[in-house]
Amino acid sequence: MSDDVIEYFYSAHSAYAYLGAPKLAEIARDTGWQVVHRPFDFLPVVDAAGAQSLKARSPAHIDYFFGRELSRWAQWRGLPIISHRPTYHDNPLGTANGMIIASNTPDRISFAILQAHWRDDADIADAATLLQIAHDCGEDGEALLKAASSDVVKAKHATNTAEAITRNLFGSPTYFVHGDMFYGQDRLEMLARAIQHPFDP
Repeated sequence: MSDDVIEYFYSAHSAYAYLGAPKLAEIARDTGWQVVHRPFDFLPVVDAAGAQSLKARSPAHIDYFFGRELSRWAQWRGLPIISHRPTYHDNPLGTANGMIIASNTPDRISFAILQAHWRDDADIADAATLLQIAHDCGEDGEALLKAASSDVVKAKHATNTAEAITRNLFGSPTYFVHGDMFYGQDRLEMLARAIQHPFDP
């Protein structure tokens, strides 16, 4: 792997991955660095980090996280977003994550999947929905769906998840620049600075 890469660990249903994606793409364009997509299985990673489950959180906390905080960041980043927790948010992520892993244009299809979930309230576990997203991105949806269920892609997904746990990720999205971890899309401006001027240890 080249030194000039941004490792991008996230899940296909992550609100903050969606909100940060255009800024991440902008940073990559401006610096010439490559974004390496590392989709992972969300729940095992946050469980390993000791995060409190949503069921254990107060309604006020959930309302804030899926309400005011998202609304402000969506306005800040200039992106449309639904005003409620997505209807299908708890559906499995394996196929959507797998399609991103299998894609030759992960930047495009990743953002399209995230946007479908958070702008359109789409079910990104539904094969027909994913096929349409892939076709809209100019990809062969049938081939991507088949690849997403292949042993090779499943192994890569499992490797990403295991590495996210080993590297002590707190959640999605998480970025690495030369091994320095930046958790959350609100750290993207710091990430851009680190590319030009790494932070002292």
